[in-house]
Amino acid sequence: MHFRLVRPVKRKGTINQQFNQRIPADVRDHAVGVTLHIPVGPQIVRKTITSKDNAVRVSLRASTTSEVKTRQAQVAGYLETIWQGLREVPVVLSHRQAVALSRDVYAWGSLAEIDPDLSDAESAFTGEIGGGVYKTAMARLEAETDPSGHDPAMLTARQILTRRGLLNVAPHSVELLAREVLRSLKDGFAQADRETAGDYTPDPKASRFPPLEITKPTITTKPAAAISLTGLVEDWWQEAKGAGRAVSTYESYKGTMARFVAFLKHDDALAVAPGDVVRFKDHRLAEGVSPKTVGDSDVAGLRAVFKWAVGNKKLPINPALGIQVVRKKAVKTRGKEFTEEEAKLVLAHSLKHAGRESPKLKAAKRWVPWLCAYTGARVGEMVQLRKEDIRQVALSNASEAPLFVMTITPEAGTVKDKEVREVVLHDHLISQGFVAFVTSAPPGHLFLTPRKKDGAVRGVWQSVKNRLREFVREVVKDDRVQPNHAWRHTFKTIGREAGIADSVLDAICGHAAKTVGGAYGSVTLKAQRDAMEKFPKFTTEPVGDSREVSKDSGGTK
Repeated sequence: MHFRLVRPVKRKGTINQQFNQRIPADVRDHAVGVTLHIPVGPQIVRKTITSKDNAVRVSLRASTTSEVKTRQAQVAGYLETIWQGLREVPVVLSHRQAVALSRDVYAWGSLAEIDPDLSDAESAFTGEIGGGVYKTAMARLEAETDPSGHDPAMLTARQILTRRGLLNVAPHSVELLAREVLRSLKDGFAQADRETAGDYTPDPKASRFPPLEITKPTITTKPAAAISLTGLVEDWWQEAKGAGRAVSTYESYKGTMARFVAFLKHDDALAVAPGDVVRFKDHRLAEGVSPKTVGDSDVAGLRAVFKWAVGNKKLPINPALGIQVVRKKAVKTRGKEFTEEEAKLVLAHSLKHAGRESPKLKAAKRWVPWLCAYTGARVGEMVQLRKEDIRQVALSNASEAPLFVMTITPEAGTVKDKEVREVVLHDHLISQGFVAFVTSAPPGHLFLTPRKKDGAVRGVWQSVKNRLREFVREVVKDDRVQPNHAWRHTFKTIGREAGIADSVLDAICGHAAKTVGGAYGSVTLKAQRDAMEKFPKFTTEPVGDSREVSKDSGGTK
């Protein structure tokens, strides 16, 4: 075994020399909370490592050269054993194992067996032994706190683990043991209180502790270098892709992991500790990234990938488990929908646009805002529309006119929840010439052109969405409203004003039913047609002008 070469340090005011060794960076996060029982000659020195400690410092209690060297090697050897233990695969405790370990503190109630390894933690609960010790201890347990500001249950749990030689235990397992410690102490103190009153009836709860059976896990795979963070995302995607997960989710997780790797300055999955995820979270927040993005994208993405890795035996623990982001309550200074004037500006802008660009992008700027306005659809769902997604459907009643229907389907691209839905086109879209535009269009996508070499549409699809966002921003400058998503809110708001049932609006927009009962049955095309007849026409004139868009040319009359 090779020890780190450290030299004893001389201190002012004493002839004794001091041991001083930095805590290795790779185990520092795991070491916090561990109580060391350092052998110094014939004595044992207890020291609990805190988050502020960068090194272990302890007096060697010797001054002669030979004795200093002997004790220096003694302490260094002990610490090397501790550091190596912390580098082992973290132990994940079952509930049964936590209960078994908590038996170590049950005997405190009688104060008959005070283990010297646990005396520091015991005093955090009971204080000085004397009158009222049990009532005082029980009061502290009920409050689950300690006047010193420390958490005695966590302190006790960590000391139990150290005493048992379990130096590297998953954080959530330490918390599990801490809860069982509280429970065992309550049982033990209650029994001691009965004995103090003269009742020595055996406590039936004393037999509730199972025998302790723990086998430390070992790494059976390749060394850490073979398990990369970047590779975990790719491995997860190979399985998730087959299960139908969205490409957008993969792109989000991949981007998050790339930022995490850049922050850590390494790609070692087994070297990641919970503290690394916390530091990454704090770093992202300090960069000005919104708490919502950090919580829902960064932390949630890491948690999901690590959860998959643990479930597939690639990692021993999920270092992102339980890490939360505190969010500020958003200050709402306006609605999420377009105002009436903003809606008019966007729709008029789409009619007047005559930029020099590809025909399909020009068509997207002309039609997508109107399609979103009359369907409440997501802008991505409209951008990926194909010619075959627009068709005429005859109703069962032959006397009723057939309907023009738009099919929003995962076959065309990304659709949330991967559910196909059919939406009846509003008459105003037809009168403006949308169906005629579709009829004259070539087969395939209406508003984008797939890449020639592989037929991929993902990148082009995102590019068209970005161009549409910029297009709307030319006339709607208020950054409190989302330029594309606002149509979904606008559609719902106008639909409710028109007296259309929320269940019908949800079906058209692709929103999930709010209740289990609401998921029963379906909204028929006939029900949608009736709703579209109630839904008012949009105008493009300033507020107060009653002129509407021409039914024939898209102009005004």
